[in-house]
Amino acid sequence: MSAQNRLCCRSLNGGPKGTGVDVRTASRRDGWRMLAALLWLALAAAGSTASAQGKDAFRVFVEGVWPEARDKGVSRATFDKAFAGVEADLSLPDLVLPGKTERDVKGQAEFTKTPAEYIDAAYLARLAEQGRKLAAEHRAVLDKIEQKIGVPRQYVLAIWGRETAFGRHKATHYAIRALATQAYLGRRKELFRNELVFALKLLEDGIRTRENLTSSWGGAMGLTQFMPSQYYSVAYDLDGDGRKDIWNSVPDALASTASQLRDKGWSTEQPWGLEVKLPAGKTCELEGPPQARKLREWTKLGIARVRGQAFPDHLLDTEAFVLTPGGAHGPAFLAFENYMVIKRYNMSDLYAVFVGNLADRIAGGEAFGASWGKVVQLSASGIAEIQQRLQARGYAISKIDGKAGMNTRALIGAYQEASRLRVDCWPSAALLTHLRGAPAVKGGPGGQKSSLGGK
Repeated sequence: MSAQNRLCCRSLNGGPKGTGVDVRTASRRDGWRMLAALLWLALAAAGSTASAQGKDAFRVFVEGVWPEARDKGVSRATFDKAFAGVEADLSLPDLVLPGKTERDVKGQAEFTKTPAEYIDAAYLARLAEQGRKLAAEHRAVLDKIEQKIGVPRQYVLAIWGRETAFGRHKATHYAIRALATQAYLGRRKELFRNELVFALKLLEDGIRTRENLTSSWGGAMGLTQFMPSQYYSVAYDLDGDGRKDIWNSVPDALASTASQLRDKGWSTEQPWGLEVKLPAGKTCELEGPPQARKLREWTKLGIARVRGQAFPDHLLDTEAFVLTPGGAHGPAFLAFENYMVIKRYNMSDLYAVFVGNLADRIAGGEAFGASWGKVVQLSASGIAEIQQRLQARGYAISKIDGKAGMNTRALIGAYQEASRLRVDCWPSAALLTHLRGAPAVKGGPGGQKSSLGGK
């Protein structure tokens, strides 16, 4: 008798004596189990199909990159070898995954940590001490960099320290996979697509091999984290061996960093910034390049250096802007153009402040005069909603990206002032709650406006 017939007979004739189980109940239970098993098999099959479709779509994307790689001189053999067995790495930050939105993107440390967490005092102090020792160890190399390229030694050392802890942090990602994934699913697809082509060129030109073409999750490589295109545009052979080796040669890596800073607009006449105290009654709402003015004007308006030193005379006619990376919950600075140059190396205020202060301390300067307050870092989706709601009220939010940059912080301050809230320029849960409850009436400032007048 078949299993199906036995089940049928049990349901008709009753269960075994003494079991206390109704055969119809058992039959229903067996039926549910069978249905659950069938559903599981269906879902597994659907998942396998979706996975296969995802892999196929990624391969189609990769093949679409081939004409651009070919135009850069990459051979088909190099291209195929580079991508052999490569699949998208869905664990990387900054990806917009299927079925997700921009708000679900896993962010990078510069935008997910609080200022106090990112600018870790103990870590910064250790790097400063190490940097001073390395400045002495590589004195001759750094002398040559300053003479040939014109960027002070402390800045290239500071970037080396911030990027790889002076070479101790090793890259672990295969650059082709990381860049292809970012070009396929990342928020900055075109940027990474271009970098992917240059990474393929590194393989074609024999500068790296598949085995040692390692990078960060975003494709940055070497002791000071260069993108592949930057290798071709600004890498520098300082040690004179005929190769621009940003991976193993400290002279080449540091000179290449200086070359990149120079290419981004470095000014030999300026610092990156100076820590200051804002005058009584003036707030972080002043922040940002739109309100830049000459240093002597800031002094007339009551801004002073945090430890009471005089401002350097040669900077008095140089434009600077107020910078408050933690809003009212941390140090304030007057930032110069070199601050923006450092930001072009990594587009984060916290990164640039970290590098700037580390450079100052390597050169003999001091730690921050003010402390970084304890704040809660709102999620990227929460910050994006604040930006959207401010924009709906007429505030000139430049970009809804879930990142609290200078523009967003200053306009938060403007909204807080207009709403008679405590002005701290920080994207908090309390601020978001207030924005949700207040009517979305347009008429906010069209741009950053200073309570001091002027720009």
